[in-house]
This record gives sequence, structure tokens and C-alpha cells, in this order.
Amino acid sequence: MRTPVAQVQSVVVKLGTQVLSDADRKLDSVYLHEIAAQVAALRSRGIAVTLVSSGAVGAGMSLLDMPKRPTDLATLQAVAAVGQRRLMDVWALAFEPHHLHVAQVLLTREDIDSRKRFLNLRNTIHAAQELGAVPIINENDTISTDEIVRISFGDNDILAANVACALRADLLIILSNVDGVLDEHGKPLRSIDRVEDAAALVRAEKSSLGKGGMSSKFEAARMMTSAGEMMIVAHGRAKDVLVRLISGEELGTLFMPRRNDRSSGKARWIGAVRPAGKIIVDDGAARAIHERDVSLLPAGIVDLEGDFEKGDIVAIVTPTSHKIAHGLTNYSAADLAIIKGKKTSEVRAILKERAYDEVIHRDNLVKLT
Repeated sequence: MRTPVAQVQSVVVKLGTQVLSDADRKLDSVYLHEIAAQVAALRSRGIAVTLVSSGAVGAGMSLLDMPKRPTDLATLQAVAAVGQRRLMDVWALAFEPHHLHVAQVLLTREDIDSRKRFLNLRNTIHAAQELGAVPIINENDTISTDEIVRISFGDNDILAANVACALRADLLIILSNVDGVLDEHGKPLRSIDRVEDAAALVRAEKSSLGKGGMSSKFEAARMMTSAGEMMIVAHGRAKDVLVRLISGEELGTLFMPRRNDRSSGKARWIGAVRPAGKIIVDDGAARAIHERDVSLLPAGIVDLEGDFEKGDIVAIVTPTSHKIAHGLTNYSAADLAIIKGKKTSEVRAILKERAYDEVIHRDNLVKLT
């Protein structure tokens, strides 16, 4: 049986630290050459490929003979700085036989949160591809202040989903050391229609090299499928895995889109941004947002968190703290504290010319589940 993956034209491929490492926990240059050959094969079919590559910290640990991942920020940044150069050297050598250059792109969370930088990221990657280079993206651990520990993408699964959304890629492939999502019997699920239905299968385990786990892959899948795109988690060491996947072979686990139409670039950005605060809504408002394309009105708001301003992206959550949407707010937290729970007529009487009918208009609201 062939999958709809065979029709894609743009792919983001994420490679985790453990997949990129050999038995001695060192960067596996032989494997990187194999991946480069597969990427070259996909490009020859006219498919745009962007790589999101982990491995900078792991490569640095290897070069510095460190037995385990550092825990303090300064050392992590130093190890990443050493390893990033090594990582790109190996990638450049891997693509050299195919006469392909590599384009290094290092990102921080702020590059996604800024609408201008989010758009520039897309333009830069597209331009690199048009020049015949393969974009290779990693998180910029070396210049962040506390992002590695506290407010980073979490790991490169989330970074890859953000990049795929920015590029409006048809497919995100996450190559890991597992053959997709396993059911209760330890057998891989070949297709998942609803991320939420399979989330109970997540195990809270992480490798000693990487920062992520299956839970981060589910979060990446939620982002992709909510935007109307596909995602696959597959074993990175399967022979010719990328070529076989793009040929439509059933490998790993395929997450199917939650919507028939692809969301706009603006909607993808709203869904990707770290919210500046939270708006807690009652069950009626949550149900209306979840089931219908409606705006959020002041009457449905029961509480709020954070010190956000008009024009910020905020999260919409239920009374039980379940996040259901992101949206661009027409009100600051200070004004919302005054008008929450009130009818539109009351809001106009209180705020007068500063009043809006909607707290978040439906055109600026992105459902997450």
C-alpha cells in the first residue's frame, strides 16, 4: 500500500543526536554520507529538502572526550560551539561527492516569535535552495542566554516543526532510533489520524545524548497536522529510509493532517509563537472555539495570566488548563481584567473608543486541537 507521501514537493528532515552517533557516541560520518546521498536523490526528483540536524553538543562532547552531557549553561554553550563547527564540517564533506554545498542556519526561539524574522527565515532558506545549497538548521545554543535550559524550542523536534511550518513544507520527517509510535504490544502504528488519540502511548523516556523524547514528537505532530500537513516518525538507520518514504513505502508512523486545507503563513506563525500570556475561557466558549470558527468575546473569559499588550499572541486555555488555541489579542491584560465576563454593550460603555467587539477575531485565532 502506497502512502500520500509520494506526492510531496517540499520536505524537512530532522535527525536526532542518537541517530547521528555511532556505537562509541561519536558523530557517525559514514551515516551522514548515506543521508547526503539520499537527499541528493530526492533533489534530483525536484523535491526541496531542508535538514534540521542535532549533534552539536554530542560532537563537542566527542572532541573534548566528555563522558556525559554537561548540565551547566556555560559549559553547554562552549561544548556546542566546539561541536557545531565539527558537525558542519562533516555535513559539508558528506555532500561534496554530490556537488552540493551546505548552508548553515542557526536559530533561537526569538527568530520564530518575531513575525519579521519568521518570514525572513523562509525567504533565506528558499534562496539557499535556489542557489543549489542544502540548508542545515540547528538551534543556536552558543549565543542564547537561558534558552538551552528554560525557554528553548525544547529540542530539535519542535524546532523542525517550526521550520516546516515557516516553509509550508508538505512533510516533516523525524528520523529517530525507534520505528515510529509503538502500540501497547510494542508494534509500530503505521498511521495516526488524531494525535490526541495516540498520546496515551507516549513514554516519558529520553536518551542520554538528546533532549527530546516521544512526547516532543507528538507536539511536533500536533503543530504539523493542525497546519494541514503530514509528519512521519521513522527509524533513521533503516536502509535508504528517505528514498523509500518519499516513494510511498510504509515505514514508521505517518501522522495524517487534521484539516483538508493548508493553513496560511500567518496562521502558522500564530500557532508557533510562544504566547505572552493566557486567557482562560469557560466551557461554552471553549466548546464554540473548538467546534466552530468563531471569535473570542469578553463574555466567555473567566480569568487571565501574564502581562501582555494589545497585539501580542496569547494562549486560550480551558478552566482545566488545556490549551486549545493561540490568538492575536485586541486587548491588553490590563483592559481584559476590567471587561472579562462582560457583554459587548457593557464593554463599550466601559472602554468607549478603545472597545472592540472581539477579544480575538476568528481570522487571528488558530486552533491547536
